[in-house]
Amino acid sequence: MSYGLKEWLIDYSHDVIDGRVVACQKHKWACMRFLRDVEREGTEEFPYVFDERKALRFLRWMTLFKHTKGVLKGQHIQPHEIQIFVFGNIYGWVHKDTDYRRFRKAYWQVARKNAKSQSLACVALYEAMALGEPMAEVYIGATKTEQARIVWREAEAMLAGCPELKGKYEVKYGAIHHPKSRSFIRALSKEDRKTGDGLNPQCAIIDEYHAHETTEIYDVLDSGMIARPQPLMMIITTAGTNLENPCYRSEYQYVSKLLDPNSPVENDRYFAMVNELDRDEDGNLIDDIHDERAWLKANPIAASYPEGLENLRAKFREALEKPDKMDDFLTKNMNIWINKREQAFIPAERWAACGVEQLPEIAGLDAYIGVDLSATTDLSSVSISIPLGDGRFVVLSHSFIPEERLEERKKTDKMPFDRWVRQGWITPTPGAVVDYSYIREFIKSIPERYGVEVKEICYDRYNARHLMQDLEADGFVTVEIPQGIRYLSEPTKNFRTKVFEKKIIHDKNEVLTWAVGNAVTRKDAQENIMLDKSKSFDRIDPLAALINAHARAMFAGTETIDISQYATDEFLDKLWG
Repeated sequence: MSYGLKEWLIDYSHDVIDGRVVACQKHKWACMRFLRDVEREGTEEFPYVFDERKALRFLRWMTLFKHTKGVLKGQHIQPHEIQIFVFGNIYGWVHKDTDYRRFRKAYWQVARKNAKSQSLACVALYEAMALGEPMAEVYIGATKTEQARIVWREAEAMLAGCPELKGKYEVKYGAIHHPKSRSFIRALSKEDRKTGDGLNPQCAIIDEYHAHETTEIYDVLDSGMIARPQPLMMIITTAGTNLENPCYRSEYQYVSKLLDPNSPVENDRYFAMVNELDRDEDGNLIDDIHDERAWLKANPIAASYPEGLENLRAKFREALEKPDKMDDFLTKNMNIWINKREQAFIPAERWAACGVEQLPEIAGLDAYIGVDLSATTDLSSVSISIPLGDGRFVVLSHSFIPEERLEERKKTDKMPFDRWVRQGWITPTPGAVVDYSYIREFIKSIPERYGVEVKEICYDRYNARHLMQDLEADGFVTVEIPQGIRYLSEPTKNFRTKVFEKKIIHDKNEVLTWAVGNAVTRKDAQENIMLDKSKSFDRIDPLAALINAHARAMFAGTETIDISQYATDEFLDKLWG
């Protein structure tokens, strides 16, 4: 570079935004974010400045090492422009007063074979040997030991090919040690069964986060960083096929909002970059996968040189010839999230498209309440369906769990029940069993809480008899919803259709969203369907309660006909002759 790195990054950002560099929407948003930050750097509301010296120090560190495989094997690494942008940001921004790094967390989602392992190895080695933090602990986290060791082995191989660092490190006891700073790099997987006690990570690298079924490794590493003045959590991944795993459900959704300039989400300590093919708001691909130029969006490195492009062509040809390979091509090579779960009731992206920040006005409207009660020790849910009169429905939900079971459920389900309590989606009830009086009081509060008229309370009779008697005494109309497949099929199908038509409107309730993602259906010989609790991936109580409510709400406003007028002897004589 013949001029300053900061100027280069500014020019690169303009090239991306203006279309001179092929890039997806989120890549463009990341560049817009950088330019916005440059405009306000060092101000009272944005106390960060770009330290070009620190950014260049890391990028020059990368050039010490050589490629360990591929057509460039043995040649010194020359950072690609996407690596310059990503790591220039991560290492360049610092607090103007403390000089500590701005970004404590970074997320980069990019297709396979775009130097992810190489990039992570450079980060791990820098954090352990060159950043200057004494006794730095660097962990490479993955679900499987073999996956965690991919980056570790890359770092070891890069060190072996770097004469400048000969004698400055040791490999022993399954770790790379830097004796001078008493730092180390170690692979860590779920199979190690670490609790986090005693860990003090300076840097935590989460590799292929899409494969993590829970946040267990993430939480173990994140919880140990508190004492560090400038730790780094680096998440790098390709898209996957399970949209209920935390990478898509939590991290990808969050960074999508963080990057979106029209979103209110702000987090100045979190860097994000996503390289993917573009979709419209309904989740349909905008880009033509036959267009090799579009491949650059997901493959800024792999599609930029002849050998990499030819490898992508070979993968694409195979996917065209073998349709069962197409999903792999889309996820691994085009970085597109796909839901492949068998019998999934509603795709996560379809449900997400129905979420809004501000619900429509519902005051004065009729509301149908659905109830699904647990066997006293589990999750119980109350869900609400409110017809808007134009074919759309506002849906709400609230759940209850015994307080003494909260920690147990958090561990067994590997879901953030404690956070959901803080967010107001769940109410813990005292003791070890659900106190139905809390559910009764919540239902009684619905008219005042939401300004609606409770038309009916729709329930599965399991465990509900006494509660329904109490609610009837409170003046509510209760309706038992038969739980057979022939009865539930129509409301279950209708609800799914409404979601696909974006005629269900929800407030992004995380517990309800979790339940929707867990749900699968079963089908009988007549094509009737219903939710299958026994085969669902996890708890579906909030959704089951909502289907109970929808079973009645879907008929709201339909004209009723009094058939008794046709039951006269004269009419029947005409009908039957």
